[in-house]
Amino acid sequence: MYCLSMLARGHMLKVPFCVYSTKSMNFYLEAAKVLDSLDARKGSIKGLLGTVVTKDRKRTAALVIETLKFKSVITEVISQAKLLKEENKKIKSPNLALLLVHDLLLAKGIQAGDGPIKQAILRHRTRLNAELQKIKIKRGVKDAKDLAVSGDPRAEQIPRYARVNTLLWNSSDAIEYFVARGFVLSGPFESDTGFGRDAHVPNLLQFAPRTLFHEDDAYLSGKIILQDKASCFPAIVLNPPSTETATVIDATSAPGNKTSHLSALMGGKGTLYAFERDFKRFSTLKHMLSSARCQNVQPVNADFLTVDPSDTRFAGATHILLDPSCSGSGIVNRLDYLVDTDSENEVETNDRLNKLAAFQLSMIKHAMKFPAVQRIVYSTCSIHALENEHVVKEALASDEAVSNNFQLAPKEDVLPTWPRRGLPSEMNAPESAESLIRCSPGEDGTNGFFVSCFVKRTKDPMKKRKNPSSEDPPRKKKHKQKR
Repeated sequence: MYCLSMLARGHMLKVPFCVYSTKSMNFYLEAAKVLDSLDARKGSIKGLLGTVVTKDRKRTAALVIETLKFKSVITEVISQAKLLKEENKKIKSPNLALLLVHDLLLAKGIQAGDGPIKQAILRHRTRLNAELQKIKIKRGVKDAKDLAVSGDPRAEQIPRYARVNTLLWNSSDAIEYFVARGFVLSGPFESDTGFGRDAHVPNLLQFAPRTLFHEDDAYLSGKIILQDKASCFPAIVLNPPSTETATVIDATSAPGNKTSHLSALMGGKGTLYAFERDFKRFSTLKHMLSSARCQNVQPVNADFLTVDPSDTRFAGATHILLDPSCSGSGIVNRLDYLVDTDSENEVETNDRLNKLAAFQLSMIKHAMKFPAVQRIVYSTCSIHALENEHVVKEALASDEAVSNNFQLAPKEDVLPTWPRRGLPSEMNAPESAESLIRCSPGEDGTNGFFVSCFVKRTKDPMKKRKNPSSEDPPRKKKHKQKR
Protein backbone atom coordinates (compact mmCIF):
# COMPACT_ATOMS: atom_id res chain seq x y z
CA MET A 1 0.00 0.00 0.00
CA TYR A 2 1.20 3.52 -0.79
CA CYS A 3 0.32 7.01 0.32
CA LEU A 4 0.17 10.13 -1.81
CA SER A 5 1.88 13.15 -0.32
CA MET A 6 2.13 16.67 -1.66
CA LEU A 7 5.42 18.11 -0.47
CA ALA A 8 5.69 20.99 -2.93
CA ARG A 9 3.16 23.07 -4.74
CA GLY A 10 1.89 21.11 -7.67
CA HIS A 11 3.11 17.55 -7.36
CA MET A 12 2.71 14.26 -5.53
CA LEU A 13 5.12 11.63 -4.32
CA LYS A 14 4.48 7.95 -3.69
CA VAL A 15 5.90 6.84 -0.38
CA PRO A 16 5.81 3.22 0.81
CA PHE A 17 4.80 2.46 4.38
CA CYS A 18 8.23 1.04 5.17
CA VAL A 19 9.81 4.43 4.57
CA TYR A 20 8.81 5.67 8.01
CA SER A 21 10.03 2.62 9.92
CA THR A 22 11.81 3.75 13.07
CA LYS A 23 12.77 2.32 16.42
CA SER A 24 12.04 5.54 18.26
CA MET A 25 8.68 6.59 19.69
CA ASN A 26 9.89 10.19 19.18
CA PHE A 27 9.04 9.90 15.50
CA TYR A 28 5.38 9.20 16.36
CA LEU A 29 5.38 12.03 18.89
CA GLU A 30 6.58 14.50 16.23
CA ALA A 31 3.98 13.25 13.75
CA ALA A 32 1.32 13.72 16.45
CA LYS A 33 2.36 17.37 16.72
CA VAL A 34 1.55 17.81 13.03
CA LEU A 35 -1.94 16.41 13.63
CA ASP A 36 -2.34 18.62 16.70
CA SER A 37 -1.48 21.69 14.61
CA LEU A 38 -3.98 20.65 11.95
CA ASP A 39 -6.68 20.34 14.60
CA ALA A 40 -5.80 23.82 15.87
CA ARG A 41 -6.02 25.26 12.32
CA LYS A 42 -2.40 26.38 12.47
CA GLY A 43 -1.69 25.54 8.84
CA SER A 44 -2.36 23.29 5.87
CA ILE A 45 -1.11 19.72 5.60
CA LYS A 46 1.43 20.72 2.99
CA GLY A 47 2.61 23.70 5.00
CA LEU A 48 2.93 21.82 8.29
CA LEU A 49 4.78 18.93 6.67
CA GLY A 50 7.14 21.52 5.25
CA THR A 51 8.19 22.43 8.79
CA VAL A 52 9.36 18.90 9.57
CA VAL A 53 13.13 18.40 9.44
CA THR A 54 14.18 17.28 5.98
CA LYS A 55 15.50 13.85 6.98
CA ASP A 56 12.12 12.89 8.51
CA ARG A 57 9.81 14.70 6.08
CA LYS A 58 8.98 11.86 3.68
CA ARG A 59 8.27 9.27 6.35
CA THR A 60 6.31 11.77 8.44
CA ALA A 61 4.22 12.61 5.36
CA ALA A 62 3.58 8.93 4.74
CA LEU A 63 2.38 8.31 8.28
CA VAL A 64 0.35 11.50 8.69
CA ILE A 65 -1.42 11.29 5.34
CA GLU A 66 -2.28 7.60 5.57
CA THR A 67 -3.59 8.10 9.10
CA LEU A 68 -5.77 11.00 7.96
CA LYS A 69 -7.24 8.85 5.20
CA PHE A 70 -8.56 6.47 7.85
CA LYS A 71 -9.07 8.99 10.66
CA SER A 72 -12.82 8.54 11.07
CA VAL A 73 -12.50 4.75 11.05
CA ILE A 74 -9.60 4.65 13.51
CA THR A 75 -11.35 7.14 15.78
CA GLU A 76 -14.42 4.90 15.90
CA VAL A 77 -12.27 1.82 16.56
CA ILE A 78 -10.46 3.54 19.43
CA SER A 79 -13.72 4.79 20.91
CA GLN A 80 -15.49 1.41 20.75
CA ALA A 81 -12.45 -0.36 22.20
CA LYS A 82 -12.33 2.20 25.05
CA LEU A 83 -8.58 2.51 24.51
CA LEU A 84 -8.11 6.07 25.73
CA LYS A 85 -10.45 5.58 28.67
CA GLU A 86 -8.59 2.53 29.96
CA GLU A 87 -5.07 3.75 29.11
CA ASN A 88 -5.43 7.42 30.02
CA LYS A 89 -2.34 7.33 32.24
CA LYS A 90 -0.09 6.00 29.48
CA ILE A 91 -1.59 7.69 26.39
CA LYS A 92 -2.21 11.40 26.85
CA SER A 93 -2.50 12.35 23.17
CA PRO A 94 -5.50 11.21 21.08
CA ASN A 95 -3.53 11.94 17.90
CA LEU A 96 -0.64 9.78 19.06
CA ALA A 97 -3.14 6.97 19.59
CA LEU A 98 -4.48 7.51 16.05
CA LEU A 99 -1.01 7.11 14.56
CA LEU A 100 -0.10 4.03 16.58
CA VAL A 101 -3.41 2.25 16.00
CA HIS A 102 -3.14 3.01 12.30
CA ASP A 103 0.22 1.27 12.10
CA LEU A 104 -0.97 -1.60 14.28
CA LEU A 105 -4.07 -2.35 12.20
CA LEU A 106 -3.41 -0.96 8.73
CA ALA A 107 0.35 -1.06 8.20
CA LYS A 108 3.22 -3.31 9.24
CA GLY A 109 2.90 -2.81 12.95
CA ILE A 110 4.13 -0.13 15.33
CA GLN A 111 7.65 0.78 14.23
CA ALA A 112 9.07 1.68 17.63
CA GLY A 113 10.97 -0.08 20.34
CA ASP A 114 9.20 -1.62 23.31
CA GLY A 115 7.96 0.82 25.92
CA PRO A 116 4.94 1.73 28.07
CA ILE A 117 3.05 3.52 25.28
CA LYS A 118 3.52 0.71 22.78
CA GLN A 119 2.57 -1.87 25.41
CA ALA A 120 -0.58 0.09 26.24
CA ILE A 121 -1.67 -0.19 22.60
CA LEU A 122 -0.71 -3.86 22.25
CA ARG A 123 -2.75 -4.81 25.32
CA HIS A 124 -5.85 -3.89 23.30
CA ARG A 125 -4.79 -5.47 20.01
CA THR A 126 -7.54 -8.12 19.97
CA ARG A 127 -10.33 -5.67 20.81
CA LEU A 128 -9.07 -3.11 18.31
CA ASN A 129 -8.97 -5.72 15.54
CA ALA A 130 -12.48 -6.87 16.41
CA GLU A 131 -13.86 -3.33 16.20
CA LEU A 132 -12.21 -2.85 12.81
CA GLN A 133 -13.83 -6.05 11.52
CA LYS A 134 -17.23 -4.83 12.73
CA ILE A 135 -16.83 -1.61 10.73
CA LYS A 136 -15.82 -3.53 7.60
CA ILE A 137 -18.92 -5.74 7.90
CA LYS A 138 -21.17 -2.76 8.57
CA ARG A 139 -19.87 -0.90 5.50
CA GLY A 140 -19.81 -3.99 3.30
CA VAL A 141 -16.11 -3.99 2.43
CA LYS A 142 -13.64 -6.85 2.46
CA ASP A 143 -10.42 -4.87 2.28
CA ALA A 144 -9.61 -2.25 4.90
CA LYS A 145 -8.15 0.04 2.22
CA ASP A 146 -11.71 0.54 0.93
CA LEU A 147 -12.49 2.39 4.16
CA ALA A 148 -10.19 5.29 3.21
CA VAL A 149 -11.75 8.62 2.27
CA SER A 150 -11.58 9.54 -1.40
CA GLY A 151 -9.98 12.69 -2.77
CA ASP A 152 -11.38 15.88 -4.24
CA PRO A 153 -12.71 14.84 -7.68
CA ARG A 154 -11.80 18.25 -9.12
CA ALA A 155 -8.12 17.36 -8.75
CA GLU A 156 -8.51 14.80 -11.51
CA GLN A 157 -9.66 17.56 -13.88
CA ILE A 158 -6.41 19.48 -13.46
CA PRO A 159 -3.38 18.35 -15.47
CA ARG A 160 0.04 18.21 -13.86
CA TYR A 161 1.70 21.34 -15.21
CA ALA A 162 5.43 21.71 -15.80
CA ARG A 163 6.79 25.07 -16.94
CA VAL A 164 9.90 24.86 -19.08
CA ASN A 165 12.60 27.01 -17.49
CA THR A 166 13.81 28.90 -20.56
CA LEU A 167 16.85 30.14 -18.65
CA LEU A 168 18.25 26.61 -19.04
CA TRP A 169 16.65 25.15 -22.19
CA ASN A 170 13.70 25.54 -24.57
CA SER A 171 10.36 23.81 -25.11
CA SER A 172 11.53 21.86 -28.15
CA ASP A 173 14.37 20.32 -26.15
CA ALA A 174 12.00 19.62 -23.26
CA ILE A 175 9.49 17.84 -25.49
CA GLU A 176 12.27 15.78 -27.06
CA TYR A 177 13.50 14.88 -23.57
CA PHE A 178 10.10 13.67 -22.34
CA VAL A 179 9.37 11.73 -25.53
CA ALA A 180 12.71 9.95 -25.06
CA ARG A 181 11.59 9.04 -21.55
CA GLY A 182 8.46 7.31 -22.83
CA PHE A 183 5.90 10.12 -22.80
CA VAL A 184 3.55 10.50 -25.76
CA LEU A 185 2.77 13.91 -27.27
CA SER A 186 -0.99 13.40 -27.35
CA GLY A 187 -2.54 15.35 -24.48
CA PRO A 188 -2.69 15.04 -20.68
CA PHE A 189 -5.87 12.96 -20.52
CA GLU A 190 -5.21 10.52 -23.36
CA SER A 191 -3.17 8.15 -21.19
CA ASP A 192 -0.97 8.05 -18.10
CA THR A 193 2.01 8.95 -20.31
CA GLY A 194 0.24 11.57 -22.42
CA PHE A 195 1.38 15.20 -22.45
CA GLY A 196 1.14 18.32 -24.59
CA ARG A 197 1.71 22.05 -24.92
CA ASP A 198 -0.61 24.47 -23.13
CA ALA A 199 -2.82 26.64 -25.33
CA HIS A 200 -2.50 29.87 -23.31
CA VAL A 201 0.88 29.93 -21.56
CA PRO A 202 4.05 29.69 -23.67
CA ASN A 203 6.57 27.06 -22.53
CA LEU A 204 4.03 25.32 -20.30
CA LEU A 205 3.53 21.56 -20.67
CA GLN A 206 0.51 19.54 -19.51
CA PHE A 207 0.82 15.99 -18.17
CA ALA A 208 -1.62 13.42 -16.78
CA PRO A 209 -2.86 14.48 -13.30
CA ARG A 210 -0.96 11.77 -11.43
CA THR A 211 2.38 12.20 -13.20
CA LEU A 212 5.27 12.17 -10.73
CA PHE A 213 8.36 14.33 -11.10
CA HIS A 214 10.18 14.15 -7.77
CA GLU A 215 12.91 11.86 -9.09
CA ASP A 216 13.00 13.30 -12.61
CA ASP A 217 16.34 14.79 -13.69
CA ALA A 218 14.68 17.78 -15.37
CA TYR A 219 12.91 18.68 -12.13
CA LEU A 220 15.92 18.07 -9.91
CA SER A 221 18.14 20.23 -12.12
CA GLY A 222 15.69 23.15 -12.26
CA LYS A 223 14.91 22.71 -15.95
CA ILE A 224 11.20 22.39 -15.23
CA ILE A 225 9.20 24.26 -12.60
CA LEU A 226 6.07 22.54 -11.28
CA GLN A 227 3.55 25.36 -11.32
CA ASP A 228 -0.22 25.47 -11.81
CA LYS A 229 -1.32 27.05 -15.08
CA ALA A 230 -3.25 29.88 -13.42
CA SER A 231 -0.22 30.70 -11.30
CA CYS A 232 1.64 31.45 -14.55
CA PHE A 233 -0.86 34.14 -15.57
CA PRO A 234 0.44 36.99 -13.34
CA ALA A 235 3.94 37.03 -14.85
CA ILE A 236 2.53 36.74 -18.38
CA VAL A 237 0.15 39.67 -17.78
CA LEU A 238 2.84 41.79 -16.10
CA ASN A 239 4.97 41.34 -19.24
CA PRO A 240 8.23 42.60 -17.70
CA PRO A 241 10.86 44.25 -19.92
CA SER A 242 13.86 42.16 -20.98
CA THR A 243 16.51 44.86 -21.09
CA GLU A 244 19.73 45.32 -19.14
CA THR A 245 18.34 48.46 -17.48
CA ALA A 246 15.00 46.93 -16.44
CA THR A 247 13.96 47.09 -12.79
CA VAL A 248 11.10 44.84 -11.68
CA ILE A 249 9.70 43.95 -8.23
CA ASP A 250 8.04 40.76 -7.01
CA ALA A 251 6.55 41.97 -3.74
CA THR A 252 5.70 38.56 -2.19
CA SER A 253 8.04 36.04 -3.71
CA ALA A 254 8.27 32.77 -1.76
CA PRO A 255 8.37 29.98 -2.69
CA GLY A 256 9.64 31.45 -5.97
CA ASN A 257 7.59 29.99 -8.82
CA LYS A 258 6.33 33.35 -10.07
CA THR A 259 9.71 34.96 -9.42
CA SER A 260 11.51 32.38 -11.54
CA HIS A 261 8.88 32.88 -14.25
CA LEU A 262 9.48 36.63 -14.24
CA SER A 263 13.23 36.04 -14.42
CA ALA A 264 12.76 33.79 -17.45
CA LEU A 265 10.49 36.32 -19.20
CA MET A 266 13.17 38.96 -18.59
CA GLY A 267 15.69 36.67 -20.25
CA GLY A 268 17.84 36.87 -17.15
CA LYS A 269 18.45 40.56 -17.85
CA GLY A 270 17.97 43.65 -15.71
CA THR A 271 17.27 43.44 -11.99
CA LEU A 272 14.37 41.64 -10.34
CA TYR A 273 13.95 42.39 -6.63
CA ALA A 274 12.22 39.53 -4.82
CA PHE A 275 10.78 40.42 -1.41
CA GLU A 276 9.93 37.91 1.32
CA ARG A 277 9.53 38.97 4.93
CA ASP A 278 9.54 35.51 6.60
CA PHE A 279 13.09 34.24 7.06
CA LYS A 280 12.25 30.56 6.66
CA ARG A 281 10.31 31.20 3.47
CA PHE A 282 13.11 33.50 2.36
CA SER A 283 15.53 30.57 2.63
CA THR A 284 13.16 28.46 0.52
CA LEU A 285 13.01 31.27 -2.04
CA LYS A 286 16.80 31.50 -2.33
CA HIS A 287 17.12 27.74 -2.76
CA MET A 288 14.50 27.71 -5.49
CA LEU A 289 16.07 30.63 -7.37
CA SER A 290 19.48 29.01 -7.17
CA SER A 291 18.11 25.75 -8.58
CA ALA A 292 16.41 27.63 -11.44
CA ARG A 293 19.58 29.68 -12.15
CA CYS A 294 17.81 33.02 -11.81
CA GLN A 295 20.92 35.19 -11.85
CA ASN A 296 19.18 38.54 -12.34
CA VAL A 297 17.18 38.18 -9.10
CA GLN A 298 18.17 39.97 -5.91
CA PRO A 299 16.27 38.38 -2.98
CA VAL A 300 15.38 40.83 -0.20
CA ASN A 301 14.42 39.56 3.26
CA ALA A 302 12.00 42.38 4.05
CA ASP A 303 8.32 43.30 4.17
CA PHE A 304 7.42 45.10 0.93
CA LEU A 305 5.10 47.42 2.86
CA THR A 306 8.08 48.78 4.81
CA VAL A 307 10.05 49.68 1.69
CA ASP A 308 10.45 53.38 0.93
CA PRO A 309 9.29 53.94 -2.68
CA SER A 310 11.93 56.66 -3.03
CA ASP A 311 14.76 54.29 -2.07
CA THR A 312 17.25 54.59 -4.93
CA ARG A 313 17.49 50.80 -5.25
CA PHE A 314 13.79 50.38 -5.98
CA ALA A 315 12.55 53.78 -7.18
CA GLY A 316 13.25 52.85 -10.80
CA ALA A 317 10.92 49.84 -10.76
CA THR A 318 8.51 50.03 -13.70
CA HIS A 319 6.71 46.71 -13.17
CA ILE A 320 5.49 45.27 -9.84
CA LEU A 321 3.91 41.87 -9.19
CA LEU A 322 1.61 41.51 -6.16
CA ASP A 323 0.42 38.07 -5.08
CA PRO A 324 -0.27 38.67 -1.37
CA SER A 325 -1.68 36.35 1.26
CA CYS A 326 -5.29 35.38 0.58
CA SER A 327 -7.91 32.89 1.74
CA GLY A 328 -6.65 30.24 -0.70
CA SER A 329 -10.28 29.33 -1.35
CA GLY A 330 -9.56 28.54 -4.99
CA ILE A 331 -6.95 25.88 -4.33
CA VAL A 332 -8.00 22.35 -5.21
CA ASN A 333 -5.64 20.73 -2.75
CA ARG A 334 -4.93 17.06 -3.20
CA LEU A 335 -4.39 16.75 0.55
CA ASP A 336 -6.59 19.15 2.49
CA TYR A 337 -9.72 17.09 1.80
CA LEU A 338 -8.28 14.72 4.41
CA VAL A 339 -8.81 17.21 7.22
CA ASP A 340 -12.14 16.94 9.00
CA THR A 341 -13.91 20.31 9.00
CA ASP A 342 -17.34 21.11 10.29
CA SER A 343 -19.53 23.48 8.30
CA GLU A 344 -18.95 26.29 10.77
CA ASN A 345 -15.20 26.26 10.25
CA GLU A 346 -15.42 25.56 6.53
CA VAL A 347 -17.21 28.79 5.70
CA GLU A 348 -14.94 31.80 5.33
CA THR A 349 -16.03 34.45 7.79
CA ASN A 350 -16.55 37.95 6.49
CA ASP A 351 -14.36 39.22 9.29
CA ARG A 352 -11.36 37.21 8.10
CA LEU A 353 -11.96 38.08 4.46
CA ASN A 354 -12.28 41.77 5.30
CA LYS A 355 -8.93 41.69 7.10
CA LEU A 356 -7.31 39.96 4.15
CA ALA A 357 -8.88 42.42 1.72
CA ALA A 358 -7.61 45.38 3.75
CA PHE A 359 -4.09 43.96 3.64
CA GLN A 360 -4.33 43.25 -0.09
CA LEU A 361 -5.54 46.79 -0.77
CA SER A 362 -2.65 48.23 1.24
CA MET A 363 -0.21 46.32 -0.97
CA ILE A 364 -1.69 47.76 -4.17
CA LYS A 365 -1.79 51.31 -2.81
CA HIS A 366 1.83 51.03 -1.67
CA ALA A 367 2.93 49.75 -5.08
CA MET A 368 1.24 52.74 -6.73
CA LYS A 369 3.53 55.09 -4.77
CA PHE A 370 6.67 53.96 -6.60
CA PRO A 371 7.56 56.91 -8.84
CA ALA A 372 8.52 55.03 -12.01
CA VAL A 373 5.98 52.20 -11.88
CA GLN A 374 3.92 51.81 -15.05
CA ARG A 375 2.30 48.40 -14.59
CA ILE A 376 1.07 46.55 -11.48
CA VAL A 377 -0.42 43.06 -11.48
CA TYR A 378 -2.52 41.97 -8.48
CA SER A 379 -3.51 38.30 -8.19
CA THR A 380 -5.01 35.88 -5.67
CA CYS A 381 -5.86 32.20 -5.48
CA SER A 382 -9.25 33.15 -4.02
CA ILE A 383 -12.75 32.74 -5.43
CA HIS A 384 -14.22 35.50 -3.24
CA ALA A 385 -15.24 38.80 -4.84
CA LEU A 386 -14.36 40.44 -1.53
CA GLU A 387 -10.68 39.69 -2.19
CA ASN A 388 -10.87 40.15 -5.94
CA GLU A 389 -13.23 42.60 -7.68
CA HIS A 390 -13.94 44.52 -4.47
CA VAL A 391 -10.24 45.09 -3.77
CA VAL A 392 -9.76 46.25 -7.36
CA LYS A 393 -12.69 48.70 -7.06
CA GLU A 394 -11.30 50.20 -3.87
CA ALA A 395 -7.82 50.44 -5.34
CA LEU A 396 -9.11 52.33 -8.39
CA ALA A 397 -10.96 54.77 -6.12
CA SER A 398 -7.98 55.34 -3.83
CA ASP A 399 -6.02 58.60 -3.64
CA GLU A 400 -2.95 56.71 -4.82
CA ALA A 401 -4.67 55.57 -8.02
CA VAL A 402 -6.30 58.93 -8.75
CA SER A 403 -3.22 61.06 -8.10
CA ASN A 404 -0.97 58.73 -10.11
CA ASN A 405 -3.42 58.19 -12.98
CA PHE A 406 -3.87 54.42 -12.63
CA GLN A 407 -6.59 52.53 -14.45
CA LEU A 408 -7.27 48.93 -15.41
CA ALA A 409 -5.38 47.66 -18.43
CA PRO A 410 -7.69 46.92 -21.38
CA LYS A 411 -8.70 43.32 -22.07
CA GLU A 412 -6.39 43.08 -25.09
CA ASP A 413 -3.42 43.50 -22.74
CA VAL A 414 -4.65 40.97 -20.16
CA LEU A 415 -4.52 37.52 -21.75
CA PRO A 416 -7.42 38.28 -24.13
CA THR A 417 -7.78 34.67 -25.32
CA TRP A 418 -8.72 33.48 -21.83
CA PRO A 419 -12.53 33.08 -21.84
CA ARG A 420 -13.47 33.52 -18.17
CA ARG A 421 -13.36 37.15 -17.08
CA GLY A 422 -14.27 39.06 -13.92
CA LEU A 423 -17.75 39.29 -12.40
CA PRO A 424 -19.60 42.29 -13.93
CA SER A 425 -22.06 42.42 -11.03
CA GLU A 426 -19.19 43.05 -8.60
CA MET A 427 -17.73 46.04 -10.48
CA ASN A 428 -18.97 49.65 -10.53
CA ALA A 429 -18.63 49.66 -14.31
CA PRO A 430 -19.71 46.16 -15.43
CA GLU A 431 -17.76 46.43 -18.69
CA SER A 432 -14.52 46.80 -16.70
CA ALA A 433 -14.87 43.16 -15.61
CA GLU A 434 -13.58 42.25 -19.08
CA SER A 435 -10.19 43.57 -17.96
CA LEU A 436 -10.05 40.95 -15.21
CA ILE A 437 -9.25 37.23 -15.31
CA ARG A 438 -10.94 34.52 -13.29
CA CYS A 439 -10.27 30.78 -13.22
CA SER A 440 -12.84 28.32 -11.88
CA PRO A 441 -11.27 25.51 -9.79
CA GLY A 442 -11.24 22.25 -11.69
CA GLU A 443 -13.67 23.46 -14.34
CA ASP A 444 -11.00 25.44 -16.21
CA GLY A 445 -8.32 22.81 -15.72
CA THR A 446 -6.67 25.00 -13.08
CA ASN A 447 -6.97 26.02 -9.47
CA GLY A 448 -9.26 28.94 -8.70
CA PHE A 449 -7.47 32.20 -9.49
CA PHE A 450 -7.92 35.93 -10.10
CA VAL A 451 -5.70 38.39 -11.99
CA SER A 452 -5.96 42.14 -12.47
CA CYS A 453 -3.59 44.67 -14.02
CA PHE A 454 -3.27 48.39 -13.26
CA VAL A 455 -1.50 50.66 -15.74
CA LYS A 456 -0.51 54.29 -15.43
CA ARG A 457 -2.15 56.61 -17.97
CA THR A 458 0.18 58.85 -19.90
CA LYS A 459 -0.52 62.47 -19.10
CA ASP A 460 -1.50 64.67 -22.02
CA PRO A 461 1.48 67.00 -22.62
CA MET A 462 -0.86 69.59 -24.17
CA LYS A 463 -2.74 70.07 -20.93
CA LYS A 464 -1.89 73.28 -19.09
CA ARG A 465 1.34 73.25 -17.16
CA LYS A 466 1.65 74.85 -13.76
CA ASN A 467 5.23 76.06 -14.40
CA PRO A 468 5.71 77.10 -18.04
CA SER A 469 9.34 77.55 -19.09
CA SER A 470 10.83 80.99 -19.66
CA GLU A 471 11.08 80.18 -23.35
CA ASP A 472 7.33 79.97 -23.72
CA PRO A 473 5.89 83.00 -25.41
CA PRO A 474 3.60 85.08 -23.21
CA ARG A 475 -0.04 84.39 -23.65
CA LYS A 476 -2.16 87.23 -24.90
CA LYS A 477 -5.23 88.05 -22.94
CA LYS A 478 -8.43 87.91 -24.87
CA HIS A 479 -10.63 90.98 -24.56
CA LYS A 480 -14.29 90.86 -25.19
CA GLN A 481 -15.38 93.29 -27.85
CA LYS A 482 -17.70 95.93 -26.67
CA ARG A 483 -20.92 96.12 -28.47
